[in-house]
Amino acid sequence: MNDRITVLIVDDHAVVRQGVRAFLETQPDIQVIGEAASGAEAVRLVERYAPDVVLMDLVMPGMDGVEATRAIKRLSPRSQVIVLTSYHDDEHIFPAIRAGALSYLLKDVSPDALADAVRRAARGEAVLHPRVAARLVQEIHAERKQAPSQAMSAFADLTERELEVLRLIAQGLSNAEIAARLYISERTVKSHVSNILSKLHLADRTQAAIYAWKQGLMRDEGRASS
Repeated sequence: MNDRITVLIVDDHAVVRQGVRAFLETQPDIQVIGEAASGAEAVRLVERYAPDVVLMDLVMPGMDGVEATRAIKRLSPRSQVIVLTSYHDDEHIFPAIRAGALSYLLKDVSPDALADAVRRAARGEAVLHPRVAARLVQEIHAERKQAPSQAMSAFADLTERELEVLRLIAQGLSNAEIAARLYISERTVKSHVSNILSKLHLADRTQAAIYAWKQGLMRDEGRASS
């Protein structure tokens, strides 16, 4: 049984793919299962192999890294995406994180730090370049300063039932638990969750939970439990 961490490398530059692969293959606990030169090719390989970790470039012709990340997280939610790019501006950081990327690294990362990020991603742990982490913290602080009415406008497209489901997701309830709480079928819950993710442009229920807390939806629940 192979217990090594499986990795897919995605970059439109062959020299980058080859360099990253050459180093990772020296690591006894990491196995590179493939390379992709485009986002579309990456999606096909993920569908075939479901790797533990995907190293994702962002700027590529055709399907870019953000779109590919979103598609990969739909196909294989267990596959963790590490962005490996030269860009650290808001235009690239926030769409990538919202699409489902777990970690965000710049291409000046040391080989050992990259291998460590792969191991951490396989455990579900995020690693962020300091500049990226600083921008995310600034964004969270800015969001916290929003007035409650402004925050609630983020959920204006959701129905009352979808808001109920989102609150329960943010409380950590599973689909089965939500179905029991609301006296509806699990299939109906799945439909509500899908609608919520689509309307809020989020990749998965974890992002939805974080978003609900950050945007102030859970303030009343927090006060009630204190």
